Parts: sequence; C-alpha cells; structure tokens
Amino acid sequence: MSPDIFIVEKARQAVSSLYGADIPAESFQVQVTRKEFEGDYTLVVFPLLKVSRQSPEATGTAIGDWLKENAAEISSYNVVKGFLNISFSELYWNRLFLSILTDEHFGQLPPTGKTVMVEFSSPNTNKPLHLGHIRNILLGWSVSRLLEANGHRVMKVNLVNDRGIHICKSMLAWLKTGNGETPESSGKKGDHLVGDYYVAFNNLYRKEVDELIASGMPKEEAEKNAPSLKQAQEMLFKWENGDEETVALWKKMNSWVYAGFDKTYEDLGITFDRTYYESQTYLLGKALVQKGLDMGIFEREADGSVWCDLTADGLDRKLLLRGDGTSVYITQDLGTAEQRFSEYHLDEHIYVVGNEQNYHFQVLKLILKKLGFDWADNIYHLSYGMVELPEGKMKSREGTVVDADDLLEKMYNTAKETSLELGKIDNMSDSEQDGLFRTLSLGALKYFIIKVDPKKTMLFDPKESIDFNGNTGPFIQYTHARIKSILRKAAERGIAFDTTSVDEHTPLSAKEIRLIKLLDMYPGKIAEGGQAHSPAVIANYAYDLAKEFNQYYHDTPILKEEDAALLKYRLMLLSAIAGVLVKATDILGIRLPERM
Repeated sequence: MSPDIFIVEKARQAVSSLYGADIPAESFQVQVTRKEFEGDYTLVVFPLLKVSRQSPEATGTAIGDWLKENAAEISSYNVVKGFLNISFSELYWNRLFLSILTDEHFGQLPPTGKTVMVEFSSPNTNKPLHLGHIRNILLGWSVSRLLEANGHRVMKVNLVNDRGIHICKSMLAWLKTGNGETPESSGKKGDHLVGDYYVAFNNLYRKEVDELIASGMPKEEAEKNAPSLKQAQEMLFKWENGDEETVALWKKMNSWVYAGFDKTYEDLGITFDRTYYESQTYLLGKALVQKGLDMGIFEREADGSVWCDLTADGLDRKLLLRGDGTSVYITQDLGTAEQRFSEYHLDEHIYVVGNEQNYHFQVLKLILKKLGFDWADNIYHLSYGMVELPEGKMKSREGTVVDADDLLEKMYNTAKETSLELGKIDNMSDSEQDGLFRTLSLGALKYFIIKVDPKKTMLFDPKESIDFNGNTGPFIQYTHARIKSILRKAAERGIAFDTTSVDEHTPLSAKEIRLIKLLDMYPGKIAEGGQAHSPAVIANYAYDLAKEFNQYYHDTPILKEEDAALLKYRLMLLSAIAGVLVKATDILGIRLPERM
C-alpha cells in the first residue's frame, strides 16, 4: 500500500477512535514532507478541526499519538502548526518493498476500457524526414506507450500527406530536370531523391520570381504568376481529376518516398497500427462541407469557394473549399476525424503536431462542434515546440534541415567515438560493438528529445546528448549495465536471492529508504505523465532513479558486504531498480544494454 493511502486509512481510524467521526478519505490531505522538516509524509490537520474542536497543534498531537500507538509501521511524528509530519519505520519500508517485488504488473495501471488514437509523424512526401519529424515521431511513440501503461487501448496511426501542391512541385522539377533519375540509378534513398527535386523546384521558382520582378512586376504579383508555380497548380488540378499520366508519375515518385520512410522508421524502432494516406481521405471532408452548407453554418462565395465565418467566436473566416473545388488541409481533417470516431468509437484522439498549428486545431474543434459532433471535445492537440540548432531554425525548401538519416549516422559515430575513448567495449566482438553503438546512439537521441517538456522549444546538441554523465540516455544505459554486471558477479559466486531475501526487520540506510521511495513513485509517475500527455515525466524519473542508485553504489558496499542476509537484500534492491529502469525506458523506446 502506497504511503499516502496508508496514512489516510490509519488517519481515518484515528479520527473515528478519537472523535467518533467517520470522515471520507477524500477529506484527508497527504503530501511529501518538505525538506526543511523531519518526516516522510505530512498529514494536513486543518480540515479535521471541525470534528476535533481543538487547536491544530492539539489535533495533530492527538492523531500522532494514536498512530504511533496503533501502527507499528510509524516510528515517530512531529507537529508544526497544522501539519502532522510522519516518519515510517523500517517495517513499513520493507513491507512496501516486498509489495513492489511481488506485483508482477508493477507500473502497469488497470485497464480503463478507453480507446485512444494517437496520430503522429504525418510527413509530406516531398522530402525526407528531418530532425523536426524525429521529435514528432519520438513524442508520438512514447505518448502512445505511456497511455498503454495507463491502461488504455491505444492505436498508433500515421497520416501521410501524399498529395497536394508540395508533391506536385517535386514532380514538376523531376520532369523538367530529372532526366529519368531513380533511386537505383542515383544510389540515393527515394525520400532523399524526391527531396532534392523539391529544393530544385524552389530554386527554379525563385529565379523566375526574380526575373519577373526585374521586368517590372510587383513582388507579390510575381510570386503568384511565376510559370513553374502555375504549372504545379495545373498538375494538382490534373491529379484531382484523375489524369492518368499525372497519377502514374505521382505513384512512382511516392513509392520511392514510402520505401525511404520505412527504412528510417525501422532504424528508429517505430511501427504504426495503421497508416492513412491523404490521397484516400481528402475527399471525406467534402460531404461535411455540403452538410455545413445545408445547415447554414458555411457560406459559398461568388467564386465557388466555401468558407466558415468564425469571427463571432473571436477567430477568423476559414476557407474549406477553393473556388475550383479542390480541398484544403482542414477539409480532410474534418472528414478523417468523423471517420475515425465513427469507426473506432474513440474516447480521445491525440494529434501530435507542432505548435505552429495551434490555431488550426482550435478551428477544427470549433467547426466540428458547429456541425453537431459532441466528440469534438475529445480531440487533443499535443502541441510541441520546435527543435532548433545552434545556427537557428531549419527550412526544408531551402535545403537547410538536419536530415533524419544523416543525424542517425552522426549519432552512431558519436556513440562509437565516445565508447572508444572511455574504453567501454573491452572484450566485445565486432557485432556486439555495432549493436552497442546503435543502442547507445538511439538511447541518446530519444532521451535527449523526450526529456524536454513537449511544450518547450528545444536546442539539440548531438555531442551533449551522448555524454555518459549527466541527464542523458547513455547515463541511464550505463547505470543499468553496471547493475547487471554486479548481479552477474553475484551469480558467478553462487549467491542466490529472491523475494524471501527481503526480511521485514532488515535495517535500512537512509539511501535505501530513498531508493524504495523512488521505486514506489513509479506508478504515480505513469499516471502523472499520462494525464499530462508528457513522457518527459517518465524520462526524468528514470534519470532520478539512476542518479540515486549511483550515489548509493558509491557509498554502499554491495558484493563486499559480509552480512549474507543484507547482501541478498541489497542484490534484490538492485534487481528491482534495474527492472523499473527497463519498464520506464521501454515507454521511451530506449533499450538498456546488459553490459558496456
């Protein structure tokens, strides 16, 4: 039983015995004792004064005396004004530790019966995945795993933006300058090849704009009338009207990109339960646009375009269909939202999308509400900050992004270089070394990104992320390997231990109590992180646990302990720490090596 629940239960008994009152559990307030006071947990006495009819100090003292007399798990107490600070005995901590060890589902919260869909990645097929996508992907994956640990049924989905003006730009540039180049003929990954043509289109477009401006055309007009842009718009119109030649080119170039994306997802260890394609869903919203027109909440302009006026709601007018009948992003999002809630009866739909789209999702929910869909309140935009580099923001069309594949390779090389410098690979075969470098590089990348609160903009530094000291993935990975090394050495000496090694009366150091407290916090951290949709809670918890272990290991003899019973107890404690570290980092998609 967790400390706060234990105290509430005993305090209810105390109040009943002392004052003859049956107080509901929710009326009791328990919190961790502040560092400047002695105690483990604090009971707030003020809400109980109406039944005690005594001063806060007298009430706290009376309850404290009763607890000390009637609960062997409580060793002492002190009262500071209206706060009863309670210290637990070793009996309590040992019983708590044993309950953790014997709970085979420790950290996995009970099933809720709720179904949650998490949409993440959602790349455009005109460029390879980059560092910004990586934050999105890693957040989406770890949030999904975190919600599973909270007892929800979770569906991880990807919506590939495989149509629209962006892909037409890459297609047009390939037609103009590609000379039939393919991934096979160039030796490039397909997503990289198509991305090169997106940059090529932008270069061609800028040149045309500059020429029009030089001929006397105003800048704004030149940007709208550049020949290549008009050709791309014509190509989009052809695609939406099923032109065979345009569709065939679209299929070919997208197939290159899909193969490239799949390789990057595989390297990151990411999978999806279902992948949607914009080309298959963009028409879904058109029926809702007609519904909105019939309901009178949308209006059609003279040029044929359809709008929703949200000015009365403090927002703006929102375009839903262009004058030529082609859809925009929100048209599709309206349709896919209706499709998904109808098909899966979702309790929550989480969109993992950068904070530059905050307005978009505010509008999406509002329009769905106007259309009569009450489930619109169950849409949650997991809005995250951008990833920046020391040199500033990234721009895809200018080719100044940090490519995901290049980053993974750089992280691997950095992990290899750091491991070699520190001598971490002694007695490892080449294949073992390769596996370790990949494990460390992914652990460094994932942890460095996930440990930051999603809402915050972050600065990414590959070298800092791979450090074996400090708040990094490799520090946690090395901690786990250190624990496993100790346990292997114990096994080699024939030292056997199990839950029977935990005696209720084992004397505990302050650091051992601190470790048991931290272990007990894990389920609460799962709940906290799930409620906040923030895997950063779990990442930083794992670091705190690893850091506390290392301090304990530095000050406490493990294998040198001469008391056999205490040695086995400590080995059991280490085994529990390693197990919780594995559970926590598994939520983050990070593997912990057995040895380093």
